[in-house]
Amino acid sequence: MQAQQAAQLQASDRAKIRSRKPTDKNIPEGVEDCIIGDGVQRYREIRELERRLDATMMRKRLDLQDSVNRNVKRYRTLRVWISNTVEDQPWQADTLDVDAFDFSTNMDSSYRVKIEGRLLDEEDDGNESEDSEGEEEATNGDAMDEDGKEKKEKEKKTPVTEKRYKLSHFFKSMNVEYDRNKGKEIPDQSVEWKKPAVAPNATNLPNAADFDQLEFKRGGDENMNITINLVRDETPERFQLSPALAAVLDTPVATRAEAVMGIWEYVKAMGLQDDDEKRFFDCDDRLRAVIQREKGHIPYLPEAIMPHMTSLAPVKLPYTIRVDKDFHENPTPTIYDIQVQVDDPLRAALHSYLTNPTYAQNLLEIANINDHVALLVQKISNSKSKHTFFDALSKNPTEFIARWLSSQKRDLEIIAGEASRGGGEDASGDEWRRGGQHGIWGSDNVRESVNMLVGQKSRIP
Repeated sequence: MQAQQAAQLQASDRAKIRSRKPTDKNIPEGVEDCIIGDGVQRYREIRELERRLDATMMRKRLDLQDSVNRNVKRYRTLRVWISNTVEDQPWQADTLDVDAFDFSTNMDSSYRVKIEGRLLDEEDDGNESEDSEGEEEATNGDAMDEDGKEKKEKEKKTPVTEKRYKLSHFFKSMNVEYDRNKGKEIPDQSVEWKKPAVAPNATNLPNAADFDQLEFKRGGDENMNITINLVRDETPERFQLSPALAAVLDTPVATRAEAVMGIWEYVKAMGLQDDDEKRFFDCDDRLRAVIQREKGHIPYLPEAIMPHMTSLAPVKLPYTIRVDKDFHENPTPTIYDIQVQVDDPLRAALHSYLTNPTYAQNLLEIANINDHVALLVQKISNSKSKHTFFDALSKNPTEFIARWLSSQKRDLEIIAGEASRGGGEDASGDEWRRGGQHGIWGSDNVRESVNMLVGQKSRIP
């Protein structure tokens, strides 16, 4: 309790100090008549330029903040190499031991499949500026080239300043399906990987969630067809839209927020919004197929579109595991290009700009300069009052001193509590009864006194 009272006292003291600080940075009227040159006019032009510059900088800063919050994505090409090696295959046995009683070649034949992914550099990525929604299908394995120098060259070209995304960043799970159409029964050789749960902004990821290549080993001595299924990991998550919702949004894939905003824009574009209650809208044939009602309600849109949104189908990469000798004399990998989403690199730069600690230091320095300018303006105002005083004294000393003594006498009577209504003057004259803008009751002094009386807090004894 005492600590709280002490904090309130400190806050009150700080408020009093702030209230005593001058804040007006505008030079009083009439100063330009007392000085030589155009310094006052130049100062006012600088003040106007500062006001416009502050407004422009604040507007630009709000625009940057809006750009950062919009979570803009870009499409890049992820190239995936799939290859396999073999071990202890029958054709790999050099000789047979003629002295042994067992002449069979039933060794533990096996193969090792390697899945490697690299994000192509922007200069090599032909789809960096495309925003099409048809990137879901992986390019077939016709885009083969020789294994070797290409991957090394691309590793050298990887920019250092840009965030480097690994293969595991784009997918949250992977599984391998074996082709079981053959008559021969195949044992269960399932392969599955799931990304472990990590914090959204974690810097040090575990090895199971931070890798560029994945390998698995299984036994077998025959060629085998497999399908590698990759489930995307996107934030925010995108969904496959039903035909009815896709007809409204004119896109087959969208996030929840994009779907709601798309319907809202469709309602406004078609003029379906209710005139009286803006949250309601009439449904045309397309919206009726989605909402199943004659009249829609904006707050219920997220719930209404949920049945029309399903998870995206996994990316399927067919591959044939080759164990024959002819293939491995000159092996070539199967290559797929997959369109993936990455954060706009400009977003990171804008975020670092908005959170730059130098900005707060600059604001503090500007605030100190403003306080100093306000103090100088207050001194100029005091000098202006002195100049007005002595100028009036020099023009008509007798009348000025008489009026000044009368004013001082009235002030002393008010301070001593001896003044009657009107500060010792006769308050029954016509000037006290006269109203209007030019009367005593419309003067600045009376207006200021009334504002002070009204603004004072009532004290309870």
